[in-house]
Amino acid sequence: MFKKILIANRGEIACRVIKSARAMGIKTVAVYSDADRGALHVRMADEAVHIGPAPANQSYIVIEKIMAAVRQTGAEAVHPGYGFLSENMNFAAALEREGVVFIGPPSSAIEQMGDKITSKKLAMEAGVSTVPGYMGIIADAEEAVRISGEIGYPVMIKASAGGGGKGMRIAWSEGEVAEGFASSKNEAAASFGDDRIFIEKFVTQPRHIEIQVLADQHGNCVYLHERECSIQRRNQKVIEEAPSPFLDAATRKAMGEQACALAQAVGYTSAGTVEFIVDGAKNFYFLEMNTRLQVEHPVTELITGVDLVEQMIRVAAGQALPFKQADLKINGWAMESRLYAEDPYRGFLPSIGRLTRYRPPVEGETPRGGIVRNDTGVFEGGEISMFYDPMIAKLCTWGPTRAQAIEEMRLALDTFEVEGIGHNLPFCSAVMDHPRFVSGDITTAFIAEEYPDGFAGVTLKDDLARRVVAAAAAMNRVAEIRRSRISGTMDNHERKVGSDWTVTLQGAAHPVVIAADRAGSTIRFADGTQMRVESDWTPGQPLARLTVDGTPLVMKVGKVPQGFRLRLRGAEFLCHVRTPRQAELAGLMLEKVPADTSKYLLCPMPGLIVKINVAVGDEVQEGQALATVEAMKMENILRAEKKGVIKSVNATAGASLKVDEVIMEFE
Repeated sequence: MFKKILIANRGEIACRVIKSARAMGIKTVAVYSDADRGALHVRMADEAVHIGPAPANQSYIVIEKIMAAVRQTGAEAVHPGYGFLSENMNFAAALEREGVVFIGPPSSAIEQMGDKITSKKLAMEAGVSTVPGYMGIIADAEEAVRISGEIGYPVMIKASAGGGGKGMRIAWSEGEVAEGFASSKNEAAASFGDDRIFIEKFVTQPRHIEIQVLADQHGNCVYLHERECSIQRRNQKVIEEAPSPFLDAATRKAMGEQACALAQAVGYTSAGTVEFIVDGAKNFYFLEMNTRLQVEHPVTELITGVDLVEQMIRVAAGQALPFKQADLKINGWAMESRLYAEDPYRGFLPSIGRLTRYRPPVEGETPRGGIVRNDTGVFEGGEISMFYDPMIAKLCTWGPTRAQAIEEMRLALDTFEVEGIGHNLPFCSAVMDHPRFVSGDITTAFIAEEYPDGFAGVTLKDDLARRVVAAAAAMNRVAEIRRSRISGTMDNHERKVGSDWTVTLQGAAHPVVIAADRAGSTIRFADGTQMRVESDWTPGQPLARLTVDGTPLVMKVGKVPQGFRLRLRGAEFLCHVRTPRQAELAGLMLEKVPADTSKYLLCPMPGLIVKINVAVGDEVQEGQALATVEAMKMENILRAEKKGVIKSVNATAGASLKVDEVIMEFE
């Protein structure tokens, strides 16, 4: 077994590899860029080596810089994580020439299967059903338009060396192909150092289901069942689960055996994933093979009990797999929510800055018999950089059934505290409560279909809203009692805590009467119904854990005048608790109107201006591209919302802008 390995990656996956290596008694080496000097993976590793400036194409994907770190530290093996150089055959070959073990497949397998064009050709030769498309290298946008017309719209434009949604676009017309081709090439070059593009038919209403395989150097290959990855946004997975609620045993077996046959055909070793598109009739089509560890591997680990990183290391060291296919059963159900530094209320645009508060749920077994796991690469007080992928954590839960795994995830998401940046926790919570997701009736179009106008939060259902009203009333009573005991008050001006209150939530006013005792409060509504609230919350705590009529309720709490700012189950809202007279007067107050910014194109995120498409005096039409902003390795095209004339252009290509800085003004 190796004594020291280097992890050629950063963030949560570097931390994840360090944990398994540490458990195996193996020392670890981290590499880091200027932006990651104080990162968590650097703190966790036994050694750390600086490899260059913040941009990945000047540090993490420069092969010679990683090789220099290997030589400097004497590492015997390298784990590449995912992304960056994980599927770069030249990197694997460079390690092989140096006599350093690559913790992954042979460079020949990466060359054949890591490249999407080559892998599709091999799959076709092996008789595997594949999605129709053009497998050759496409020279320019004009050729891309011609090929797309031959395939038939819609088409998917994809980076050959891509992954993680980078360099991918769906195009429904010639104009979208030409535009998407350029952006895909740019993203592919920046993220992978390889700008080759191919095009395939986009299958509508598909499910994205992938099979995890594991092969050793002794001819053994097994599949660790499947993961359902259909909840995606911009081809980037958001929610994953294992197993799939859609597959039956026969389809699962057929997909698993086909995945293993494909892996063995190219002499594959280590962990890998064969991705399929599955239609409503359970016909499955080979999509691609990821010759690396997947982001969503924890859900497979939770239902099989297999540490995939440990097995990758053992396989790389020449050991045989310790189990056979018959040993790998499915135990329970697992969910994964990816926590992204993206603001769902601003079109999921990247959000950077300092994590002023970062408190994940407690990991381990829950009181309900489930499991919570959080794979992360950040810490409270750390910075979220604009240079890398916006994913900062993977929250996973396990339960004996799918329904229980979902309920564990709901509570875990409500318990997760993140402040300082925009994040997608409310959106993940909304998905977990969505009837269509709960039923398992999902496709890769789920987000586009259910949130066609973007995410604007959710409205609490009546039964949950009443529980929140009761909880807020009880919490306000605790806060009022505390305020009544403040010192230094004038004689005969003590604050009196009454029992009659009006709770305003989601535009509705709820008159309530509170009766309290040592154990909690009983809230009586106007219709005569009652709810019992018990908690140990004290004013100032940002997280309130309560039980309402015996059911757990967890809310993120912020203070506002005469009430609270609350977050739970995908909803964020103000909840006011006032005396009846205060509530009456509050209804007479004028509402503050936000400033009109419709005449300006504002930068929606901190980022780099890649291109300005218009000039002063130009007349633009609705939907026309105005500028392109790059942030977190993704290009975002900003379009005109209506017809207009450009009055001034305030930014130039190459400029770095902050959120809401003016890019241009309209007449």
